Amino acid sequence: MNAPANRKAARRLETFKRLLAHIRELLSLDLGIVLWDGSTVPANLKPSAFSLVIADEGVIAALIRRPNLDTFLNLWVAARIDVRNGTVFDLFKQWPKMRTREIRRGLNKKLALATAMKFLFVPRGGPWPLENIRGHEARKDGSEKANKENIQYHYDLSNAFYALFLDPEMVYSCAYFRDWNNDLATAQHDKLDMICRKLRLQPGERLLDIGCGWGALVCHAAKHYGVRAVGVTLAEEQFKFAKEKISRLGLEDKVTIELRDYSLIEDEFDKIASIGMFEHVGGANYPTYFRTIYRMLKPGGLYLHHSIALRSRDYEQLQKKKIPAIIATERYIFPGGALDHLGMSVANLERYGFEVHDVEAWREHYERTTRHWHDRLSANRAAAEREVGSAKTRLWILYLGLSSIGFARGSFGIFQTLTSKRTRGPSGLPSTREYLYR
Repeated sequence: MNAPANRKAARRLETFKRLLAHIRELLSLDLGIVLWDGSTVPANLKPSAFSLVIADEGVIAALIRRPNLDTFLNLWVAARIDVRNGTVFDLFKQWPKMRTREIRRGLNKKLALATAMKFLFVPRGGPWPLENIRGHEARKDGSEKANKENIQYHYDLSNAFYALFLDPEMVYSCAYFRDWNNDLATAQHDKLDMICRKLRLQPGERLLDIGCGWGALVCHAAKHYGVRAVGVTLAEEQFKFAKEKISRLGLEDKVTIELRDYSLIEDEFDKIASIGMFEHVGGANYPTYFRTIYRMLKPGGLYLHHSIALRSRDYEQLQKKKIPAIIATERYIFPGGALDHLGMSVANLERYGFEVHDVEAWREHYERTTRHWHDRLSANRAAAEREVGSAKTRLWILYLGLSSIGFARGSFGIFQTLTSKRTRGPSGLPSTREYLYR
């Protein structure tokens, strides 16, 4: 870089530092900023202070030209924006308490405009790791091919990758904390047992687990409740792992895993569980989903519907205007998926012939589950990067952290809903729920 260019870059940097100092004061931020030349705001920032790190001036240029979530995510997974001496949880604590209009009123617009103009034509730099995976969110037609592609995109990353943050049984759904201080393995064991108790599993019954993951529930139910269990998944890596687990546990005569779409199952079952699978179905495919469950469930059988849900108000807003965070999640994490709200789930269950017996909210349980996953993956970052690369690892750590924050704030809920086929006579369930909490 020649001398005039150096002087211009130095002036850009100084202008930007003045803007940062102004913003820190306006928003009362207890957050340091480390810039690409090693300088800091404030200038006397301690090395141990929680800080936001900006790797190059192209970061600022990119955010000025396209100030949206996609830009931030690309910069984050490329480690061009990072945090030091903290996590995304610490960063979220710095979220401005002021309303947007108050921030606009207090912002030095002249300084902001001068800064923007200085960076407007600076090259945005690179890399941009997420740009080559645009379009995944479009596969929502519900076909077997689309479903398989969407599921494999998420779940076939690597069994070794998931093992870095899941419990020993590889349970990838909300745990159940009988004590908030329980470790993840205990909470996941208690969740599997709670599902079995809610379904009132009896020896010899046939259980179907839709979206069975790595086989934890079907193995637990067969081993401890004596059922004959069938699990279905579209993820090939999960299928291989589950088959090996069944063989290792000597459960081949009690447990079967099938690599196929749930809608193609022709058998009938005494009990059916869908634990964290419904989020992948997509709104256009709800009729097929509920009709299929109804067809497969024997009269007198029980179906447990376990799924994440939006608040009804947020769901209604989402139908009018797409929420960037939801779009990003569908694009980069869960292609083809969608969330409903509790009222819609209950209405659909009733609409398609089910009687709802019990609804239990597990929001705070999922807050803790995802926090455990975030912390475990963060602790195993180096191994994760060897398995799936730095960008994917950073994306997942951020995703799990923001998920925990979302559940903590009540932006998302999760509910277990116990149902049976509607009948004019007795349901056959006990008069109380005491059997669940023995």
